[in-house]
Amino acid sequence: MILIVLSDTHGNLAVIEKIILQNPISDHFLFLGDGVDEFEVERMKYPNKHFYSVLGNCDKGGAPEEKVVDIFNTRIYMAHGHLLGVRESLDTFLEKAKAAKADIALFGHTHIRYAKRENGIFVLNPGSASQPEDDLPPSYAFIDIGITGFGGAHIDLI
Repeated sequence: MILIVLSDTHGNLAVIEKIILQNPISDHFLFLGDGVDEFEVERMKYPNKHFYSVLGNCDKGGAPEEKVVDIFNTRIYMAHGHLLGVRESLDTFLEKAKAAKADIALFGHTHIRYAKRENGIFVLNPGSASQPEDDLPPSYAFIDIGITGFGGAHIDLI
């Protein structure tokens, strides 16, 4: 099963629509903040898909600041990361993910792609779908959950 992970669209409704249209086989979209209002607009267009979101530092309500979801027997911890100091260190973020008994931990905020296994948890930042800060193209990510486990990768938005 494919999950689509995106973050930091900062008002760019068109990029959210583009990501959804590029992934017709996915029914699960996880948004990590800074553009929650636009993500909610897209949610209304696709009532048969599952949308999950958390607030970013530029958002004004409408979603929790962190969330734990169980999808296909996989526990996922989601947070934008600004309240957990992810620009300086992932330590606090990883403590929260471990306390949630997460298999996967997702964060945004830095606008920099990240994918690594840390202490048995797959940690992923999809980068920014509209304003990357890592000299790479705008991006999002996918997570493939299968019978034998899961993994993920980043996708350039061109």
